[in-house]
Amino acid sequence: MTYRETLDFLYTQLPMFQRIGAAAFKKDLTNIKLLLDALGNPERQFASIHVAGTNGKGSVTHLLGAALQAHGYKTGLYTSPHYKDFRERIKINGDYIPRREVVRFVDAIQPLLATVQPSFFEITVAMAFNWFAQSKVDMAVVEVGLGGRLDSTNVLLPELAVITNISLDHQQFLGDTLPEIAAEKAGIIKPGVPVVIGETQRETAPVFRATAQAQNAPIYFADQLFQVKARHSDLATTTYEVFRQQQLYTPELRTQLHGPYQYLNLQTALAALEVWQHHQPQHLLPFSAVEQGWAQLRTLTRFQGRWQVLAENPRILVDSAHNEGGLRAILDTLNQQTGQLHIVLGVVNDKKLDEVLPLFPKGARYYFAKAAIPRGLPAEELRATAATYQLHGRSYTSVKNALRAARRAASPADTIFVGGSIFTVAEVL
Repeated sequence: MTYRETLDFLYTQLPMFQRIGAAAFKKDLTNIKLLLDALGNPERQFASIHVAGTNGKGSVTHLLGAALQAHGYKTGLYTSPHYKDFRERIKINGDYIPRREVVRFVDAIQPLLATVQPSFFEITVAMAFNWFAQSKVDMAVVEVGLGGRLDSTNVLLPELAVITNISLDHQQFLGDTLPEIAAEKAGIIKPGVPVVIGETQRETAPVFRATAQAQNAPIYFADQLFQVKARHSDLATTTYEVFRQQQLYTPELRTQLHGPYQYLNLQTALAALEVWQHHQPQHLLPFSAVEQGWAQLRTLTRFQGRWQVLAENPRILVDSAHNEGGLRAILDTLNQQTGQLHIVLGVVNDKKLDEVLPLFPKGARYYFAKAAIPRGLPAEELRATAATYQLHGRSYTSVKNALRAARRAASPADTIFVGGSIFTVAEVL
């Protein structure tokens, strides 16, 4: 197969959560274990850090990867989903997996497909682990796809587990309460493997402590170790002041991360690196590598889609936050922008609109669109539901058309925000 034919096969012939939703969700790890067994268990051939959480896990994964890469580690990153290019999911030192390797891998596993019947996600996980092992990475930072306990990435025995935070999302798979969701995320905690929890949350901390105790796993809460405060932001970087247990740690930490929520992810990443080195003393990672890596985060890791400024006059901002916790942080900051706020909004069809639409400002002008995936909610349906929350605007035939309309309507002092789902954002990057 050619590369294009290989992608078409992956997207159309295999169950894919981003395309069809719940039907692609597997309730056990049987398939991924069969795949990896047939490949010679590549997941056992490299060291790893495993990152889960409702919000921030992608940012934390890239922060850890950038710091490791800056210090000279050959660093694999596995993240999902992708924005524009399938190969974004699998990177080594910021370089995408080669097209020829994608083709070779899918061709090689064809004999397994009839018996194993893997999903799209299971194949991409196996592809990533195989590429990391084949390339002899020093460390892989692996982001959980959904949940934790039953996620295909949960075949790893990592050197460190990280759980960023817990918010309501994917309740149909993970549970309807924060403790239930936390229990699923806590499934990545392994016997004796230290775990860093990003945020101390009253409802979820007992779940994590109990799981860690049962697994004899040392547990740390990042926000009790590090406190990070934003000091200055421009288009290039945001500068933070860092405290360790209330004592000044560094007065100026520059990063290419923007967004009102990123201080939480920085706290989590700082704690993760400290805990990892404490329990793996053979790894030495000077703070200078952290500073260098985070100042060049987007350059080193090709990180995108989070509080990303696409243009000025008017300012066009995109962010792929899509659940209550992530959207609340975004919208609190958007409400502080000067000028008129224009919001290009598209969501998936299983989104609980009654949880997210009340968060949006009534004074904004809305441009509703359906992302170009089968799971996208029709724009007119979104517009009609939003109107019941006093969120008014027009529906458009595509995300790009909605953005064009917003740009025509906006004055130079206004702000245009594009979001609601990663698939909406992907169409304007």
